[in-house]
Amino acid sequence: MDRDRILKGIKEALEKAKKRNFQESVELAINLKDVDLSNPKNRINEEIILPKGRGKPIKVAVFAGEELAYKAKDVADLVIPGDEISKLGEDKKSAKRLASEYDFFLAETTFMPLIGKHLGIVLGPRGKMPRPIPPSADPKPIIENLRKMVRARSKDRVTFHVPVGIRDMSPEDLADNVEAVLNRIISKLERGEMNIRSAYVKTTMGPAVRIL
Repeated sequence: MDRDRILKGIKEALEKAKKRNFQESVELAINLKDVDLSNPKNRINEEIILPKGRGKPIKVAVFAGEELAYKAKDVADLVIPGDEISKLGEDKKSAKRLASEYDFFLAETTFMPLIGKHLGIVLGPRGKMPRPIPPSADPKPIIENLRKMVRARSKDRVTFHVPVGIRDMSPEDLADNVEAVLNRIISKLERGEMNIRSAYVKTTMGPAVRIL
């Protein structure tokens, strides 16, 4: 993997993209080859911490009892008491709004069955089922990592996209993030980089530039 080529490609993608009146994301598109994705064990489904972060606010909500709620109140964007879980389940509109507004969810371990029963139908298909956390745990480092995390999922498609930052980030920081994602994907492929046909970077609405 050529760092100079990655950096050059990112700079080219940023230069070629027209200025928009909204904050564009920067995405990495990966095209696989010679991988049997009909077999679920060959599919990519990785959570990757970007060394330079996402470049934008990532919202985290926590389903918590009293002890965890106290520790999470200053670090989470929203703390949801356990007794509101069933109410949310009855109000599908509010549940869907919650699922779209927040990027990640944590839940006190004892609430997981309740969340599965009442909110699984909303959170599950969106890939947003909460991560269980013991009430005695410190949520701060977990939440900090979530705010820098992206998920790379190929499902059964040979081409998939991973967000690696925003347009306002420096090309060098974006290159660090791209390398982190590519290194993880390569480590999970049977033949490593030989299983990648190509990789491109682009802004949300800009042209794609090949980097691999």
